[in-house]
Amino acid sequence: MAKGKRASGDKGTKITLKMAKNALRVTPEGKLRLDLSNVGITVFPKCLLKLRNLQELDLSRNKLKTIPEFISQFTALHWLDLHSNHIEQLPESIGRLGSLVHLNLCNNKLDSTGLSPEIGNLKNLQVLNLGMNRLTTLPPTLVALTNLTELSLFDNLLTEVPECLHVLPNLRKLNTNRNPVAYTLVDGKAPDCVKTAGNLYLVREEDFCQPCLEKCKEERQRFRKNNLFDHRSQRKSHFSGLITPNSVARGNQDMWRQQTLTSYIS
Repeated sequence: MAKGKRASGDKGTKITLKMAKNALRVTPEGKLRLDLSNVGITVFPKCLLKLRNLQELDLSRNKLKTIPEFISQFTALHWLDLHSNHIEQLPESIGRLGSLVHLNLCNNKLDSTGLSPEIGNLKNLQVLNLGMNRLTTLPPTLVALTNLTELSLFDNLLTEVPECLHVLPNLRKLNTNRNPVAYTLVDGKAPDCVKTAGNLYLVREEDFCQPCLEKCKEERQRFRKNNLFDHRSQRKSHFSGLITPNSVARGNQDMWRQQTLTSYIS
């Protein structure tokens, strides 16, 4: 991660071309990667146009409000991480990143008008994270993302499962947790697109950005208060001779913690 110089006022950190070059790395897969995450950037660094051959770019956990139209010039990008910024709108040129496979827009300020329909032009996109935004609907153009395998929509304002998701042929993992969705049961069962929302993955706490981790901890505390403490008297009857819960109870709690943490990023 590059260390830039903090500018005074609201200008944020200024990233120079030299700083960016010093932060370049080659991944074990041989991809050229630039990590400028969590350095206080408020404006997309124009100097990065000198590094158009980037294949992976991490600008997460900054203070970006907009993404410039010239983002389309990074045609070699396979992986773009913009999570935990203040982005309210995507440029139409986002759709010209034809090589993009992974796009993370989680924890921004995107509403349905700010999510450009041009995102449907990302034909090679496989993983899309739109969680923790303000989306009420999705652009119908998402139906063109035929290579999409993972889609995260958790913590938005969706009141129904968008129709375009029903026809995506390769979609295997869908997370719509914590949306005000009213599901329609079919023969007493939830539709297939809802069943896939239960996919969970084990991750470490240090892999979370700070806003996601804090929200996860708040959810965990709420669960403990509402679901564990309410049964205190019942537990006493089962463990009346013990100071701490036995190994079975502790194992159940550990399993719940893992599932709660992983639901925020799947």
